[in-house]
Amino acid sequence: MPTGKHPRHKARIAVMQALYSAHIGQENKDKILADIYKRYNFDNETKDYVSDLFTKSIMHKEFIVKTITKFLENWEWSRVALLDQLILQMATAELFYIEYVPAKVTIAEAIQIAKLYSTSESSAFVNGILDSIYKDLKSDKIKIQN
Repeated sequence: MPTGKHPRHKARIAVMQALYSAHIGQENKDKILADIYKRYNFDNETKDYVSDLFTKSIMHKEFIVKTITKFLENWEWSRVALLDQLILQMATAELFYIEYVPAKVTIAEAIQIAKLYSTSESSAFVNGILDSIYKDLKSDKIKIQN
């Protein structure tokens, strides 16, 4: 039985770091990805996944944030902790635009990343938002924008 995490676990952490870099440093997308690839020893398939998830997280940010905001009860997006914003942005992009990853895997990974990198309340918060988004997506209440 294999030990350790799936390569996509580290890939998601790398994407979160890339999104942080894009947000804080306003760096060029290609430079950010090159830096991530230097930092991690990803195979080509995982590099493609990182690039795809990072690109879709940025390209569809407006739609993603608008979608997440619908589920923030009595809260504003700007008041959500930055790391929680990035985790939610990445996971929502994966739910909508990376069809080969099961939604339950996406949500579970986002919860784990929140536990590792954010506040003690973040994992429950991330779980609640993503679960609501997934339920609406599954019932066709949300239409994906390309």
